[in-house]
Amino acid sequence: MSYRPITDVWILARPKVAYYGAYPSGFLARARALLGVHINDSVLHVCSGMVRNYPFSGLGPNDKTIDIDEGLKPDYVCDVAKHELPLYSGGWPAILADPPYTPEDADHYTCGRESFPDPRQLLARCLDRVRAGGRVGFLHYAWPRPPDWMGRIKCVALVGVITGYNNRMRAFSVFEKVKELEAREAKRDGVAV
Repeated sequence: MSYRPITDVWILARPKVAYYGAYPSGFLARARALLGVHINDSVLHVCSGMVRNYPFSGLGPNDKTIDIDEGLKPDYVCDVAKHELPLYSGGWPAILADPPYTPEDADHYTCGRESFPDPRQLLARCLDRVRAGGRVGFLHYAWPRPPDWMGRIKCVALVGVITGYNNRMRAFSVFEKVKELEAREAKRDGVAV
């Protein structure tokens, strides 16, 4: 079993929400498609900011939000740099994380750099809460290395996201927690997943 991750570049319009770090226009629907979930499936939005104010498609009616800033009225208030993510019966179908990318970016938010989450640790927390066969989307400057869980994690997509010339590019990476049987077969065949 081998695979080739999806790679692409999305050149999107600037955000229409007046919030530092808001998703570019059109991002959320594209991200949801790569997560492989239906609009009615529950997706946990980690470091969600003002995603509920996003004026375009992509936010599902059963989606949940988690953020450290209770003023944003997330479903869960939590410092994801220090605490585990909420449980979901059978595991979340998908998780979408958009943490601050640098300590300087974190200074723009209520939490500040004191709660800046390490990308690799946050990715591991997200992967821990997604179900087998589920996916985690991670928007960041870094392409975080997933934890080595005996071949149970594979990268299925890596997409550059930019809003035009002279802007910083972000990487949207999508990781899948493979099912046990698939992981055993890959290990048997000597394929790195």
